[in-house]
Amino acid sequence: MTTTAIQTECAESQETRILPLLNPRTRARRDVSKRIDNIPLLYAEMEGEELDRRITAARETLGDRVIVLGHHYQRDEIIRYADYRGDSYKLAQIAAARKEAEYILFCGVHFMAESADILSGAHQKVILPNPAAGCSMADMANIAEVEECWEILTGMLGDDAGIIPVTYINSAANLKAFCGEHGGVVCTSSNAPKIVDWAFKQGKRVLFFPDEHLGRNTALHYGVPSEQMVVYDPKNPLDFDDAEEQIEHSRIILWKGYCSTHMRFSVEQIAKARVDYPGINVIVHPECRHEVVEAADYYGSTEYIIQQIEQAPAGSQWAVGTEINLVHRIAQAHPDKFIFCLDPIVCPCSTMYRIHPAYLAWVLEAMVDGEVLNQVSVDDETAYWARVALERMLTLSA
Repeated sequence: MTTTAIQTECAESQETRILPLLNPRTRARRDVSKRIDNIPLLYAEMEGEELDRRITAARETLGDRVIVLGHHYQRDEIIRYADYRGDSYKLAQIAAARKEAEYILFCGVHFMAESADILSGAHQKVILPNPAAGCSMADMANIAEVEECWEILTGMLGDDAGIIPVTYINSAANLKAFCGEHGGVVCTSSNAPKIVDWAFKQGKRVLFFPDEHLGRNTALHYGVPSEQMVVYDPKNPLDFDDAEEQIEHSRIILWKGYCSTHMRFSVEQIAKARVDYPGINVIVHPECRHEVVEAADYYGSTEYIIQQIEQAPAGSQWAVGTEINLVHRIAQAHPDKFIFCLDPIVCPCSTMYRIHPAYLAWVLEAMVDGEVLNQVSVDDETAYWARVALERMLTLSA
């Protein structure tokens, strides 16, 4: 089976989860009004051409009142409507800068829409087409667990703890607010090295959550040896030998969390790519495990991966370790280069995939009628402290 066929099969296997309860008989047996991903049957059953016509018409009617932001991991059927595309960092910058739009339609996941709401103006409304579009990594750290971790660490280390909390942008708004209130900051895969450098200048230790692997890869790049890192498991805090001694001698405390998509990439895949294609360039995302990053030729954020391949000479060959929708889009944009995904059977990011054109048509047509659906709004106190952490990140990365 070809890579394209695998991707198509994978997409089709998820479609019934993206557009829930399409069968009228099934819907009749369930109270769909209680589902956060509820969508009118009219839109759920529309064919692609009709959805395209209605999305295009609504966009034209709304004009500059709306901007559409599309994350790189979105399906092509969504990216085609995006005014701007980028990774979470780039889209956060755009959300902060575009003050003139009344609506910010964020085709990404929930934490990204929260960041857009925090950074946008009070007159703007941020809309996430499908509220069920979340992030499995972000769900691996919640505010209760982070507060418990903080109490354990500060209780163990005392007044001299010197811990600076750093949360990956793939996290809930209340975790960003926690960092803002405790002298910490937000980071992305683009700016993580610069942010960690800043954090070590502010304190003695860094608490990095929720992605263990981005934290480890960044810390090793900074020069922190492995023996000065410790992994904190929120489900079993300090459940390892000599926990207190290891915490005492640590410089970075890594949260036990990960991206399920990037965990699929392996050293064995890289080795096979090198055998199959001698001279291949291997580039991976820093959310991959360290042994994968170490085995690759290059690693960096989504934007970094795109730029490296764009700037590479014609005829060059690239094996890429990141989300497959993005890899296919890069390959289509550069037919003069040989580009493929390290894992050809990796499915699209399942949570990003929940943004379907049917949801886009639904919320856009509601805007035309003066109705705001699926608005993401962060409460004032959380937004204040989260904005402190986010603006600190944007300032440091300027």
